[in-house]
Amino acid sequence: MELSTPLTYAGDPRTAADQAAALESAGLDAVWVAEAYGFDSPTTMGYLAARTERLRIGSAVLNVYSRTPALIAQTAAGLDALTGGRALLGIGASGPQVVEGWHGRRYDRPLGRTREVIELSRRVWRREVIEHHGITELPLPPERGTGLGKPLKLLTRPVRDTIPVYVAALGPANVRMTAELADGWLPFLYVPEHAAKVWGDPLAEGAARRDPALGPLSVVAGGLLAIGDGAEQVRELMRPTIALYVGGMGAPGRNFYHDLVCAYGYEAEAAAIQEHYLAGRRKDAEAAVPDELLELVSLAGPEGYVRDRVEVFREAGVTMLNITPVGPEPARLVERVRNWL
Repeated sequence: MELSTPLTYAGDPRTAADQAAALESAGLDAVWVAEAYGFDSPTTMGYLAARTERLRIGSAVLNVYSRTPALIAQTAAGLDALTGGRALLGIGASGPQVVEGWHGRRYDRPLGRTREVIELSRRVWRREVIEHHGITELPLPPERGTGLGKPLKLLTRPVRDTIPVYVAALGPANVRMTAELADGWLPFLYVPEHAAKVWGDPLAEGAARRDPALGPLSVVAGGLLAIGDGAEQVRELMRPTIALYVGGMGAPGRNFYHDLVCAYGYEAEAAAIQEHYLAGRRKDAEAAVPDELLELVSLAGPEGYVRDRVEVFREAGVTMLNITPVGPEPARLVERVRNWL
């Protein structure tokens, strides 16, 4: 099992990137750089490329609406060149509130767009001359433009002609496609005890159609990490995040995270969280988050307990443990977990 960490994206990106880079010598394998509607992630990933030597650097995630497939492929190839082959491309559909509210793009055909980005990116990295007629038309048909467009291939030679592609997916159809086409999967609010119940069938169906040349699907999941007496209190840090995602990331009936928590068996709690959150009662929404859920999405407690939790994630199929160290000595926490793996 490998070890990674998500980059905190709400604060100063240089400070966050410097902190992540400092974990490289502690044994961290990869860092994932988020992009919501704050700072972009490629800029920070380029900074990380200059600050690190071994650490793999991934986007988690670039949404498939705000950039063309060609630009997503170019960004990954550029990062791979700067890092000497350490890039990981994480993509996803995001949600309609961000796509339509921030980017001004219609939220349609999320699976088709994701599939298209995967297929076109791999063709771009192989330096094929690109002609494609799907959601994206390459080149643009003359009647829709100037008529001057022509098929092109990537101008520069990438370091690698295959860059690992990870997909952020929660719904059954998206997980099925991920298991079929992607190199890795980036689930959110992953509970290993419930993973087989929620995603077992889609993962198996996608794997049955998977090209053997891709190898096994990588799975990236984990949570807040704290070890020691009283470390259980760290779980509370996830309460506002879960309330935000389950309650506020989408309208009723259009919230992937709400649906996921319901699938875990917390239907009444999810309904209460959403009702409170959308009514502006955020503290009530946070209070409605089940303590059990906070525990299951975290790795916080005495050392023996955390070691057992790591094994539960491993047995559920997680291949890269994605941890957020909490405490004054994050490097020491990373070293301890690294030694268990």
